[in-house]
Amino acid sequence: MSNKTPITVARGDGIGPEIMDATLKILDAAGAQLDIEEITIGEAVYKSGVANGIDDSAWDSLNRTKIFLKAPITTPQGGGFKSLNVTIRKQCSLFANVRPCVAYAPYVKTHHPKMDMVIVRENEEDLYGGIEYRQSQDVMASLKIITRPGCERIVRFAFEYAKANGRKKVTCMSKDNIMKLSDGLFHKVFDEIGAEYKDIEQEHMIIDIGTAKVAAHPEMFDVIVTTNLYGDIISDVAAEVTGSVGLGGSSNIGADFAMFEAVHGSAPDIAGKKIANPSGLVLGAVQMLVHIGQGKVAEKIHNAWLKTIEDGIHTGDIYRDGVSKEKVGTADFCEAVIERLGQNPSTLKIVDYSKAPAGGIKLPPLKTGEKQKKERVGVDVGLNWDGTADDLAGAMNKCVAPAHNLKLQMISNRGTKVWPDGNPDTFCADNWRLRFMAANENQEVKTSQVLALMVAMNEAGFNFTKSVMLHNFDGEPGFTVAQGE
Repeated sequence: MSNKTPITVARGDGIGPEIMDATLKILDAAGAQLDIEEITIGEAVYKSGVANGIDDSAWDSLNRTKIFLKAPITTPQGGGFKSLNVTIRKQCSLFANVRPCVAYAPYVKTHHPKMDMVIVRENEEDLYGGIEYRQSQDVMASLKIITRPGCERIVRFAFEYAKANGRKKVTCMSKDNIMKLSDGLFHKVFDEIGAEYKDIEQEHMIIDIGTAKVAAHPEMFDVIVTTNLYGDIISDVAAEVTGSVGLGGSSNIGADFAMFEAVHGSAPDIAGKKIANPSGLVLGAVQMLVHIGQGKVAEKIHNAWLKTIEDGIHTGDIYRDGVSKEKVGTADFCEAVIERLGQNPSTLKIVDYSKAPAGGIKLPPLKTGEKQKKERVGVDVGLNWDGTADDLAGAMNKCVAPAHNLKLQMISNRGTKVWPDGNPDTFCADNWRLRFMAANENQEVKTSQVLALMVAMNEAGFNFTKSVMLHNFDGEPGFTVAQGE
């Protein structure tokens, strides 16, 4: 039986084929034990009529190997083409995106020579669910989805990653001072899971000041864990602060599937010129080797790559007079790394993957929380209206009957309370939210009562856009108040 690990490889578009050739040569020279299946994805597949850029035969390979080394691809502009990266992340449940962001001073120009952080980004939820609605002539809405299992998986992964890689601190970033339920859940789960890792320093930052600190003082951080959108933003900030986005590798990890790639795109403007830097994909492949249990080979490649950078053998994107020794193209950089296999850097930090778990980080089963008592206490109704808040309230109260067990408590516009006692200077768009709460607080609101109210509203000619049932959980509201309420 072969000891080789089956993997799927895609050469991609633009500079993809060139940097993949270089990466595979280095893997082979270092002794990586790989059984490679190649697939075609990206621009050619899009243009053949496959809207997501990947066909069934490619999926067959991915489902067999569960390991994907992917070069950058080009998504055609317009035409309703869907992001292949998002498709793969979603369909394969790659919940963790891991981006090491390291400074290689003085060989790569940076203002932060001590920077060495890893950003662990939740990869499936948040605003990236892409659930959006046009609610009126003027109002668009996006739905932010944060789940307890999603939070638990990514937070647990961040702590386990820190433990496996000798990291000392994990920082959680959220915006729970504003989004008290969704980001509040992320922060709460971080605190709950963090209590199990007493040997690892822990802190929480609000994402805005946290992003500023990543840009200005990245040496403060070790491992950062955050939600999807924030993680997307700060990982690009961090990669830029290192001095070169082109040196960044990335892994996307699921329970039984993983994808490894460079952070950068397909750079079609330099495709075919043989000058592309393969480092991002090489370092993505290093993460792959660690994940599949070939840590010794990963060490050999990574240290040889560091030695190459240290020796001043640089591609044009990082070449600097007075620092670099030789400007090389893709193939010569590849050969320089191969020549240094078995060597270690003398100034840059030597990497050691001996403690990394073979087969990737395995998470325990998700916790089973205690079921809370769920009671319906009201309903929010969204509708279009071109008049004033007072006129809307007057018209709406005519629709409310005692049998509905509901009373109009509040009207808001763009999240700010405008009735009762609203500020007449508050700007209002043409979509409004009306909050109805139980008229009798000792009685749970029934679905039939909500429907009866909405029938009455419909008969009065109101144009609904959305309705959301309001619940208490063990007596605690499962909804937020409006600004100013």
